[in-house]
Amino acid sequence: MSTTKDFVEYVVSQIDGAGDIRYRKMFGEYLVYVDDRPVFLVCENTVFVKILPETDALCAGCGRGFPYDGAKEHYKLDIDDAELAREAASVLAAALPVPKPRPKKRKKEQEV
Repeated sequence: MSTTKDFVEYVVSQIDGAGDIRYRKMFGEYLVYVDDRPVFLVCENTVFVKILPETDALCAGCGRGFPYDGAKEHYKLDIDDAELAREAASVLAAALPVPKPRPKKRKKEQEV
């Protein structure tokens, strides 16, 4: 089951005020960004938060799980708790670096 667009828009509404928010669809699931930093992974209508020293105290009461096969373990965030969600988004936006842009692939020149 993939994440619904309605659910990811609900996630965005819950963290309103945390910064400049956007989301991106990736392989049927979503990545939510705050101030260009990836803060939440949304898979199967569940919000996952990266386990970091900065999130340990904040997410101590959260469950844990794996967003997809082969992924590292993450906290499962209760997105219905808007205050917790906004705080988690703000903490992660401050703790994580802005991802470096990937170089564009050059097309191979056709041989004559």
